[in-house]
Formats: sequence, C-alpha cells, structure tokens
Amino acid sequence: MSSAIVTVAVLMLVGVALRQAIPALRALFIPASVVAGFIGLAVSGSLAQFGERPLGVWINQVGGILSGWPGPLIAVVFASMMLQQPSSSPRPRDESSSQRVIRQGVMVWIIVLGETLVGLLATWLLIKPFYQVPNSFGMLIETGFAGGHGTAAAMGQVFSSPQVNLPTGLDLGLLMATCGLVYGLVSGIFWINLARKLGWLKSSPVATANPVHGDQDSQTQDTQTQRKPIGFQTLSADVIDPLLLQVIWVALAFGAGLLMQSAVMSMAGSIDFWIGVGDAAGAEGAEAELSKRLSASNVLDFPLFIYTMFGGWMLRRGLQLCGRSDWIDSSTIQRISATAMEILVVAAITSLKLSAVAALLGPFLILFGCGAVWTAICLLVISKHVLPRRHWFPLALINYGMSTGTTATGFVLLRVVDPELKTDAASDYALAAPLSAPFIGGGILTIALPLIVLENVSIAWPVAVIAALVAALIFSGRRMAVSSDAEGFGAS
Repeated sequence: MSSAIVTVAVLMLVGVALRQAIPALRALFIPASVVAGFIGLAVSGSLAQFGERPLGVWINQVGGILSGWPGPLIAVVFASMMLQQPSSSPRPRDESSSQRVIRQGVMVWIIVLGETLVGLLATWLLIKPFYQVPNSFGMLIETGFAGGHGTAAAMGQVFSSPQVNLPTGLDLGLLMATCGLVYGLVSGIFWINLARKLGWLKSSPVATANPVHGDQDSQTQDTQTQRKPIGFQTLSADVIDPLLLQVIWVALAFGAGLLMQSAVMSMAGSIDFWIGVGDAAGAEGAEAELSKRLSASNVLDFPLFIYTMFGGWMLRRGLQLCGRSDWIDSSTIQRISATAMEILVVAAITSLKLSAVAALLGPFLILFGCGAVWTAICLLVISKHVLPRRHWFPLALINYGMSTGTTATGFVLLRVVDPELKTDAASDYALAAPLSAPFIGGGILTIALPLIVLENVSIAWPVAVIAALVAALIFSGRRMAVSSDAEGFGAS
C-alpha cells in the first residue's frame, strides 16, 4: 500500500510539472491527473516486460493495488457530493428567463439521451452481429462523453456487475472519457472558427473576439495566479482541526453507506433463503443461470457508491434537523471530493488493461465515431432551433463541452467566444443543471438502465422508447423556441 501511495504522489508531481512545462497540454487544458495517469500507464507497461524479476513483480503488485482504488474513491466522491449544501443559485426572475432555462434543460436531455440512443443503435446494428457484448455496451458514449472520468469509474462497477457482465467496462469507459475530453476541446475550437465564418457570432456581444488568437493565455495565467481559500473553518481550531472535522463527515457518510450495503445484502440473502430463489442445487444450465439472476442477492447487488450517496444525504439531513448544518463546510468537502477524484483518475488510468481494451478496439471506435457525429449535429443543427436565439451558440458550446468531456470543457470553450461572460449562456446553463444532472450523464437513469432494463429486454425496446423520447423532446423544444422567439420579436 505504501509503495502505491508514493507511486501516485510521484506521478502526480510529474504530471503537474509536464502540464506546466508543455504548451500543448496547457492549450488543450488537459488535467495533470490525466497526464500523470498516462505516464503511469506507459511506465507500468514498460516495466511489466521484466516478468518474474523483482522490478516486474513490484510493478504488478502496485498495479494490482491501484486497480482496487477506483471503487472506494468514487464512493467518497458520491458521499461528498451529497454532503455539500444545495446550491443557492437564484431562481429565474421572470417568465422569459424561465422559458430559457427550460429550453436549455430540454436541450441537455436531447443531447445525452441521444448519446444513449446512438450508442444502443450502433451496438444493435453494427457491433452485436460480430462481437459478443451486452446491450449495455452502448452506454459507453454517455458514460465517457457526458459523464467523464468520474462516471466512467462509477459505471465500471455497474458494467462488471453480474447483471451486465462487461469486465472491461471500466477500462473502456475511462478511455472514452479521455478521448472525449481531448476531442471536445480540439473540435470545439474548429467549430468556433466555422461559426465565425458562418456569421453565427455576429449578434453576440463578443463578435469581435478572436477565438484562437485572443488574450486567452494571459487570462488563464492571471486566473492561475490568483490565490483563493479552499475552505473555511466551522468550529474553532481549539475544539478540533477544521479540516479533520470535514474529513470525519465524509468518513461517517462512507461508513453509513457500508452499513446500508451490508444490511441490504444480508436482507437479500435471507429473502433468497426463505423463498428458495437462487438455490441452484439440482438445477443445471439455463435453469441455474435464471435462478441466479432472479435472486435478490443479484438484483440488489448495487455498487457501494450508491449507498454512500444516500449516506451523505442522511448525514446532512440529520445535521440539519439538529440545527448543526453549519458544521459542514461545502467548500472543504468539495476539495476533499476533488482530491479523491484526482487520485482516482491517476489510479484508474495507470491500471488500465490495454490488452482487454484492444480486444474491443473496433467496437470502441464505432461508438466514438457515433458519439462525435451526434454531438456535432446537436451543436450545429439542433441547438440553433431549440436554444434562445440571442445566445444560442455560446450556450451550445457549453453543452458541447459537457457532452464530450466535462462541464469545465464547455466553459473553456465559452470563454473563447465570451471572455467577459456578457451573454446569459452561463447563468442559463447553471439554472437548468438541476433539471438533468440528477438523472442523466452519470445520474440515476444512467446507472439504472444497465442494471434494471437493458439486459432484461430485447435491445429493440429501449431503442424505440428512447428514440421516441428524443423526437418528442426535439419537437417540444422547437415549439417552445418558436413561441418564445415570436413573443420576443413582437415585444421588441
């Protein structure tokens, strides 16, 4: 364990140094943790050639330890997420802003559900005829593109569960997230230049901004040199160290999740015992497999992070009822969560099993291509007819970054065309986030679809249902846009 901790620390320092020293990494806003992870992957691949010699044995041991880290770390991230106080963002102030927020929320659902749709279609028509993969393989686009590395780590446990049985899901999801992050930034700059040529930025207050050669680098450097507090103490340091108190809250939420998971699995085992489901004695072949899949122990075998998420919510709610919610400092909890995420990315990428990914490289490239095409269509075509007319492209850029990498990617692209945030794009995006974030792009539906639906029915059914939903959302979004823009034009 100690060697793995030191290894991650060294990799992170090297990643930070390279991130600061190489202009291309800064220009693409590649996180230091991703750089560190790929350095670790390259080093582990090189040293693994030593086989049974001490160096080869050591790197295999470290890799084995690191491969076990993503599960607990993502559980920490989800526990921390629910511990933080709800956002105090202002409510929409008028009917016009409310309609803008709803249209933005509809657009996010169109993009993310569309990623699931094209993934399932590609899996059904192009991949399953030639490869033995589960229906949930099509979820990799949403997992990596809209979800990012954190969702990929969480979904890795879902993919490897008995219900789905895709052991390489973690590796494929992380690879999709990394490729999507780089692709989103590079292609985003290309689309910005295309938008300028097409005149899509003429009505924007930032039409004169140069998307490529502006003062972006100097602004970034100024931002990086600003020193900001990473948290605030909620109790006097004479009582307890303020940072330790926040660590205790995270640990308690994690422990509550462990207890809930243990209680649920114990209850499931009792149910199986009393009703006889899951008892394969005397059963063979398909009958034994069906008995196993119908068992409560199998159906309720959810990943730990789902339980720690509820643990965090219960702890925060308990403190609120006791009138002690101010003992939680959301800023510090967020930093703990971010720290866990950084370590998670390094550990997950370093321990990637490239041999397993290589076996499904063809299907992976098919999904990546489908995801790239769909997100481009959403940016260039659908967004123009759904989002508010006066700032549709800046807002579409945030969505594009979110749907190919992370929300941070989207705001990087926004700052290229709107460096002073003069449009309402950023506020509309933030206000609409609660309409989608809990459900898709790593939310409840993302996790539930593979576990409950996709492996229990023919893939044709979810494809048909999701296609109908996407079509209905596009139609509704277009109708709202026509109505809202017509009213705005009449008022002017």
